[in-house]
Amino acid sequence: MKKLRIIPGFLFLLAVAVGCSVEDGIDGDTSFVETANTENLDVIFDVTNDNSGNVTITPTAEGAVTFVVEYGDGTGTDSSVTLKPGEKTTHSYAEGDYTVKVTAKNIGGEATTAEFPLSIVYRAPENLQVSLSGNMQVSASADFADSFLVFYGDVENEVGTPLTVGEQLPAHTYPATGAPFTLRVVALSGGEATTEWTKVLFGFPIDFEIAEVAFFGTFDDWGQQAFEVVDNPDPSGINTSARVGKYTNGHAPWSGTYSPLNIPINFEYGKKIRIMVYNPDAANIGKNLNVELEWAVGVDGANPYGAVVKRPVTTSGEWEELIFDFSTNEAIPQDAKFTQLVLRFNDVAEGTQEIIYIDNITLTN
Repeated sequence: MKKLRIIPGFLFLLAVAVGCSVEDGIDGDTSFVETANTENLDVIFDVTNDNSGNVTITPTAEGAVTFVVEYGDGTGTDSSVTLKPGEKTTHSYAEGDYTVKVTAKNIGGEATTAEFPLSIVYRAPENLQVSLSGNMQVSASADFADSFLVFYGDVENEVGTPLTVGEQLPAHTYPATGAPFTLRVVALSGGEATTEWTKVLFGFPIDFEIAEVAFFGTFDDWGQQAFEVVDNPDPSGINTSARVGKYTNGHAPWSGTYSPLNIPINFEYGKKIRIMVYNPDAANIGKNLNVELEWAVGVDGANPYGAVVKRPVTTSGEWEELIFDFSTNEAIPQDAKFTQLVLRFNDVAEGTQEIIYIDNITLTN
């Protein structure tokens, strides 16, 4: 009889043990899948501010197991991506307005879709800097610039010359007449925003009528050399222009003035330099004015050709024209270009603050 009472108890315990061995939730009841919902579908946009157009997109939702992000810019096979919760994607956009579509799916395969507006606006380039070589070779740099356009300013209805970041354009030759010219460089953002740089370029002829141009600098160990633009002291005779250059001779015999020219002196256009001179003091008659041409394009050294011509002042109290003929200097190549004009006065003696006026510097044959 004891065995008959033990067996039913054993069977009861076995049934309990088997029932407890089934894992929680794996009981065949899948009704929760049918009632699972995807809620609070949203997206986080992290837009870079460097004009790359890169946007990091992070979708979020409660109850979602996957997301499909459609970028909205029609980029073909790369127009969408599938993500898991917590994942993100980065996509590059051109400037413009877009609609990003996000579809979230729950564990039951049900989909919830929402659209989100995205606006991409590129910032204007900053810190635009332009470099000019002696032969008008232009290069430029700017923060947030995609590329540049260069307008030389010497033709009507000019189409800008494209310039890439890190590039230097080939040499540009300006015409013999028409100076000054305004060089314009436009930094492009890749969108609508741009930044511009302009510079008034001067070369021959020089007539001192451009207020924004600093024509000549000076060199002198005593600081007594001076050059300034002033009113014409005697607007009569061959020169009735309003503004002229006033040259005050310094102390040292080697002192003088110099002008780094934006547009080089091009000997293909002529080898004679003409300068109108006004000498207010008869004591200066017979003293020489030097014209020296320096820093030839593509040649080392300040004055490799010895390009110096001297002519004496012959009168006082009226304008005269002095001609400096470089054609007799056979060392100078026919196509030479010089990027600096130097003027010196009476270089055989110490200066005594002599004053002469100059104007209308031209290049002729």
